[in-house]
Amino acid sequence: MPPLRKILQANRYPGRSVVWARTLDGAMCGGYLLTGRSQASKARALRLVGHELVVGPTDPTPNDPLRHYVAATQRDSWLVFGNGEQVATVADRLQAGRPPVLALDGLDYEPDPPIFTPRITVIVNLASPADAWFGAARRSLSDRTSTNLLTLSIRDLAPGDAVLMTTYVSDGQRLVTGEPFIEALTEAADQHEFLDELWEALVPQFRVAAATFTPQDLAGTALRHQGP
Repeated sequence: MPPLRKILQANRYPGRSVVWARTLDGAMCGGYLLTGRSQASKARALRLVGHELVVGPTDPTPNDPLRHYVAATQRDSWLVFGNGEQVATVADRLQAGRPPVLALDGLDYEPDPPIFTPRITVIVNLASPADAWFGAARRSLSDRTSTNLLTLSIRDLAPGDAVLMTTYVSDGQRLVTGEPFIEALTEAADQHEFLDELWEALVPQFRVAAATFTPQDLAGTALRHQGP
């Protein structure tokens, strides 16, 4: 499998990304990446608010649910993270007793024509952190407007294994929606090296923020921001 670092370096503008990996120390680790092209997209930060990781504005601006949302939350025995307001929806469904596949069902892509950004989500079972589910709600590449729903079940990643979803594949100018999922290899020894690996792979022109976290310790999230 290709190195995770090289995959991200080759994608100049990945939009928002989720990654689930087992670092070389054997620990499971999640990652969330935030990039932007417009000034509004760049004027954002990742912050821990209570037991949630929130994407919010860095300047006084009205709330925009497509740019400001809960990116990660821990509910009961579940960790959920992703690129939009569906994170809270999925967490509510899990808390109500729905299994992961049904919690990811019925989601839609973002209403942001002409891009129609996919909604990408990861669910982790905290009682068994090697078990994770990826969900992607994507618009068809044809003229069909109904949503394509992908659910991917991940089991027993070996140390160094990683699974990545990005909203876009782009050279920084033209963009298309990202591949459904990519398997890759991480060289990170632990959560903090994982953050370094992800951050350094992002093009400085577009990177905004990144976070890495381990199951059952969202409060211990490691954060990185591009700057003021």
